[in-house]
Amino acid sequence: MLKTALGRFRFIGNAEGTSYLVLLLIAMPLKYWADMPLAVTIVGALHGLLFTLYLFALLHVWIVKRWSFLRVLIAFLVAFIPIGTYVLDAKLRKEE
Repeated sequence: MLKTALGRFRFIGNAEGTSYLVLLLIAMPLKYWADMPLAVTIVGALHGLLFTLYLFALLHVWIVKRWSFLRVLIAFLVAFIPIGTYVLDAKLRKEE
């Protein structure tokens, strides 16, 4: 899976999506309901790193696979939807 640009993109997309869900469903409630802001600090930093890697992997796939601008834009936008990267991964798995 990690040998191709698309495989790396899918892997990083799943990791980024997971970190986003952990941030929204675990860290944020801990911050606001349990007064534990450290959870958001740690998970937020990890999510930021994974989002940056996602963007670099998307750029790499765009160059290697010659995706259209619209497809890249959609792949960028789904990262802001909590389960968007999983849906994108399912569609990309069919292409591989």
